Amino acid sequence: MTERYVLSIDQGTTSTRCIVFDQRGHLVSVVQREHRQFFPRSGWVEHDAMEIWQHVRRLVPGALRQAGITADQVAAMGITNQRETIVLWDRHTGVPIGRAIVWQDTRTAGLVEELGTAPGADLVRQRCGLPFAPYFSGPRVHWLLEHTPGLRVRADRGEVLLGTMESWLIWNLTGGTDGGIHVTDVTNASRTMLMDIRSLQWDSGALSFFGIPASMLPEIRSSVRVFGPARAVLPGVPIAAALGDQQAALFGQTCFAPGDAKCTYGTGGFLLLNTGTHVVESTHGLLSTVAYQIGDEPAVYALEGPIAVTGSLVQWVRDGLGLIGSAPEIETLARTVQDNGGCYIVPAFSGLFAPHWRSEARGVIVGLTSYITKGHLARAVLEATGWQTREVVDAMNADSGLALRSLKVDGGMTSDNLLMQFIADVLDVPVDRPMVAETVSLGAAYAAGLAVGYWPDLDALSDHWHRAAQWLPRMDPDRRAEEYDNWQRAVQRTFDWQKPRPAQAP
Repeated sequence: MTERYVLSIDQGTTSTRCIVFDQRGHLVSVVQREHRQFFPRSGWVEHDAMEIWQHVRRLVPGALRQAGITADQVAAMGITNQRETIVLWDRHTGVPIGRAIVWQDTRTAGLVEELGTAPGADLVRQRCGLPFAPYFSGPRVHWLLEHTPGLRVRADRGEVLLGTMESWLIWNLTGGTDGGIHVTDVTNASRTMLMDIRSLQWDSGALSFFGIPASMLPEIRSSVRVFGPARAVLPGVPIAAALGDQQAALFGQTCFAPGDAKCTYGTGGFLLLNTGTHVVESTHGLLSTVAYQIGDEPAVYALEGPIAVTGSLVQWVRDGLGLIGSAPEIETLARTVQDNGGCYIVPAFSGLFAPHWRSEARGVIVGLTSYITKGHLARAVLEATGWQTREVVDAMNADSGLALRSLKVDGGMTSDNLLMQFIADVLDVPVDRPMVAETVSLGAAYAAGLAVGYWPDLDALSDHWHRAAQWLPRMDPDRRAEEYDNWQRAVQRTFDWQKPRPAQAP
């Protein structure tokens, strides 16, 4: 019998990847292409949605060619995506209305300040499980409707469709203007501030609060199910899963039990803790989010602590300061010293995410003396990721009542052994890295395969998880406590730096 495979489309912040996996969860082929980043003003970050769609059209056949397989050998495809990035497009022409606004974009900072104190804001927070922050999609849609000439009239007439990136891709894959399916899944919908996290439906109160017509919105469906057959790129192949990238990583790490946690270290850091089938309302600055939903089963929820800057701090040291020539050199440089020399770097480049949610904060370097060398700075750069992780884990333990037992990690920064050891030290738990590094893409593949019976159940997926490396804590508890206190004092010095400004018009 001809062997069959599952294909994953990973539409990320800087690039799009297409990966083919076999039944053992092994990577068979991978193709990738970067897309352009647009920065039209300070704090604005945009993508060309049409460029991304064209890349998908080229990448999928390329992944099949590299794997040496044909379309009829693909059992299903799954999609995972950068979550809070939004795109608007014309229902009749399929042409995007302006560029997609990326999750990193902070143009709505002033608007969010205003909306957060408006009547009805508390009810929106309670229902969506999210704080008011420029990170999320709802305020961006409101901003676009107010600042794009003629857009609100077109939206009210039902001419405009809205979606996160998986919605855009599914619509195009299933026919576009010729009957394309306008859908999203519960994980992506839970990042918009527009969905009731308990009913898993668009919340009419939130739509009214943000002034967003319901006709723009996609239908919300579960994460693991057949959305429909593709009509473009891979005709007839079922699109059988959609998950936001960090939820896909949780799925790929097989964190299926309450208390299981993973952290993905890339441009930023994203720590998710499975809390089971009940929403845990955070009182410590975390996000209540949907982890995944399989078919008609109850949704599984998570607490999430997003960290804005982890790997991008290393990139800044490389590109902005020129202290290193490549990202891996940060570890070599950090190992030239025994400690940070009393220096701490808090990378609040565009504010702080969890657990602080301070959009006015800006980065600081504290503890500078003439003793400090570039080696100490390099160590402080790595330690910043460790301490930010510790802040999120402390908040998760307090919110969930589930003490973290271990942390599964993935992402590019996990190749840095010094960093991984430091994270184990400051968390005082084992840190485990899996054999398959592409956990985001793997999670989308697992979900799609599960939906079509390619894999029978979650236990079969868990059997595929194998540990490649483990770091055990070895830091003296007194030193851990003293260093953490220093870090927290450094964080305090980032607050109240940027004065709020009104949202800018285009």
